[in-house]
Amino acid sequence: MKVLFWGTPAYAVPTLEALVAAGHALVGVVSQPDRRRGRGKELIPSPVKARALELGLPVVTPGRIRREPACQQALAEFGAELSVVVAFGQILPPAVLEQPPLGCWNGHGSLLPRWRGAGPIQWSLLEGDAETGVGIMAMEEGLDTGPVLLERAMPIGLLENAQQLGERLSQLTADLFIAALPRIEAAGPGPRAERLARLGVRPQGEGGLTYARMLGKDDFQIHWSAPALALHRRVMGLYPGAHTRWRGLRLKLLATEPLVRRLAPQLSPEVAALAERWGWPRGAAAVGSESCDGDAPVPGRVLAVADGIGLVVATGGCPLLIRSAQWEGRKAAAGQALLQQLGAVVGDRLGDQPGEPAAG
Repeated sequence: MKVLFWGTPAYAVPTLEALVAAGHALVGVVSQPDRRRGRGKELIPSPVKARALELGLPVVTPGRIRREPACQQALAEFGAELSVVVAFGQILPPAVLEQPPLGCWNGHGSLLPRWRGAGPIQWSLLEGDAETGVGIMAMEEGLDTGPVLLERAMPIGLLENAQQLGERLSQLTADLFIAALPRIEAAGPGPRAERLARLGVRPQGEGGLTYARMLGKDDFQIHWSAPALALHRRVMGLYPGAHTRWRGLRLKLLATEPLVRRLAPQLSPEVAALAERWGWPRGAAAVGSESCDGDAPVPGRVLAVADGIGLVVATGGCPLLIRSAQWEGRKAAAGQALLQQLGAVVGDRLGDQPGEPAAG
């Protein structure tokens, strides 16, 4: 089958590779334009473009496909029977959606209609969803509103970050597209409504509808007055960008574990004991579902230095263990290396702002 592929980040590469391996004829690849990155501000192609060129495929990089009728016409001349879209990054106009006789199909990284829009992986982690998944959706003018042909769910681990979850979802997207394309081909061309009826797609409906809003700068800031589980979800969901301050410099948090006793079975074995020490039901303070040890210490205060593991830090609920982090101007470190790098002692406080006295 003649396929036009649309994608930009590394997340989309497994689907591109799977389509080629399955023997589909990739007539072209559409990706976002090269971006300037690094200290030298060199133009760097997207991961999809780079892989497509390695595979010897023609690549088109429109700046704004909706505003480029000449590019739209050029894409029509590829003669694709079907378009496969995975994290392309631009909204396709009706003129493009109507080009392939077998339709345009999107691999979306959530269980629609939950988390329509950009960033579904991040938001599933930020909101503590127990599961997520991938849906192969018939594209239409609305934002991720089309009916779903195939869908598969997967559980989300408590200690899984956005990069790890994204890697699993990207492979699932590739697998589902390989399963979906023969069905789409067998249904054949024709009026959209008739094609979709033959395929037996599932309309989304409005129940459970949520939108993944664009993230802002404040979303990445750790506010230690929040409960430990909420902070942990922020670190995992915004990996590797959630940050606090330490001795006047930015400290990116890369791996944490919430010391909530009821979550002990999901924590690392060496950390479960810390949850038993610091978590519910020993203390009196409580925030939401977290009951905490002691007399509600100041959020951000270092409560313990766990040798070989990390820092135990007070929050608005139970404490949070920092296992891995990257201090500004230094390499990322974990465990004992992180403790030595930061030099923290009990009583120090994270979250100091520029102009304040340095911690310690």
